[in-house]
Amino acid sequence: MDTFDYFYQICQIPRESGNEEGMRQFLLSWARDNGFEAVRDKAGNIIVRVPATEGMENRKSIALQGHMDMVCVKREGSTHDFTKDPIEVVVDGDFIRAKDTSLGADNGVAVAMTMALFTDPDVKHGPLEGVFTFEEETGLTGAFKIDPSVVRSRKLLNLDSEEEGVIYIGCAGGKDVKGTLKVSREKAGGVLIRVSTGGLKGGHSGGEINRQRLNAIFASSRLVMSLEKEGIEYRLVSFDGGTRRNVIPSTCCFEVLVSEKDAEKACKVLEAERAVIAEENRYEEPDYRVTISSCAGSFEALNVSDSRKIAGALFTSPNGVYSMSLAVENVVETSDNLAIARLDGEKFFVEFSVRSLVDTASSMLVRRIGTLLEAFGFESVLEDSYPAWTPNPDSDFLKICVKAWEACTGRKPLVTSIHAGLECGVINSRIEGMDSISLGPDLFSVHTVNEHLSISSTKRLYDFVKYMVEIAD
Repeated sequence: MDTFDYFYQICQIPRESGNEEGMRQFLLSWARDNGFEAVRDKAGNIIVRVPATEGMENRKSIALQGHMDMVCVKREGSTHDFTKDPIEVVVDGDFIRAKDTSLGADNGVAVAMTMALFTDPDVKHGPLEGVFTFEEETGLTGAFKIDPSVVRSRKLLNLDSEEEGVIYIGCAGGKDVKGTLKVSREKAGGVLIRVSTGGLKGGHSGGEINRQRLNAIFASSRLVMSLEKEGIEYRLVSFDGGTRRNVIPSTCCFEVLVSEKDAEKACKVLEAERAVIAEENRYEEPDYRVTISSCAGSFEALNVSDSRKIAGALFTSPNGVYSMSLAVENVVETSDNLAIARLDGEKFFVEFSVRSLVDTASSMLVRRIGTLLEAFGFESVLEDSYPAWTPNPDSDFLKICVKAWEACTGRKPLVTSIHAGLECGVINSRIEGMDSISLGPDLFSVHTVNEHLSISSTKRLYDFVKYMVEIAD
């Protein structure tokens, strides 16, 4: 079977982060059926070992690496259940898409390509390993918990990148900041205004943070603050935006309670601010839309003070590109994603994902966010973090890969660093002596319902990997 046959099988298996057991059993069964040695470490990573072809037993082992999980998002109105429903794959010319959901080629294509290569009778190679990690999308958990003793290779080819012809030798590290504000509710009457934001592109908070895509949470905070600017007193009743720490929020809904005398003016102010935001973002976010509705009644609302603290904290928080790298051209150095904001009972939660090629720079931005949150009465805490992957342009493995790419394509690859987090940095820190590079086929709009994978690019990448494992020594 080829890469796409395996990928189709993978799409039948639910594999949202934290729900990868079906993938583990699928890989273990596949390895057993093909006579490969397979190991499940204590954490839940799967390592599959393939012996060298005859005459190549003395070569050094190479690991091909990808993660089992995917980011699960669906189109508004979709009834898809990611716990049981297969991804419905659609072929559209040179692209593979999914019907109404994310595709999961990030990173199912890496798993599928590795499976295809390991079972391809025409491939000649030294010892190979497949390293399949879990919960990459929610904190690189599998990479952090990998058992170094079960990985024999000291050369690792990560297949979790998204641009053909680009070889990554470094990536940003990351830190997550969470803030919590205790709030109180009280019964109050007036007009409830519900505001719902949609139509935004969203996307990967690392690889696409430089696209200036509108953050739905920030846009919503701006709408709320427009009421404050016009002297309209408001009380928050609900607020819900964002889905994952590594996804630029594309939807957000909130409800505010205003007095009956201010209701008409409030709706006009919100609509006017929406129009301004739409005009500012007309090039990158042409489909931005806001739905505004209202009804009178009595509601459990926050007090005015807590409402203003929440709106103020979200409105003033840094979000997006913070600085560009002066060491690597056209690469973001430091950024943060205002990822999740939610009013839940008597607590308001907010989460930021901070990334940087420089660990001290990310620490500084984390402190800045924490200081700002605390100024508005929040408690803040640093949670998950992962190290930056420092580039090594003198890597012997890199030289082999560059040589193989030029031989296969007749072109020089772009060797650079990426602002997104990759597992290479964590795996390198866990396994002494590991030398890693990362590449992948053309993959677009990951972590969104518009995710799509180039078929021709995937085929070319497969041919490259096949050639590389033949010449690598």
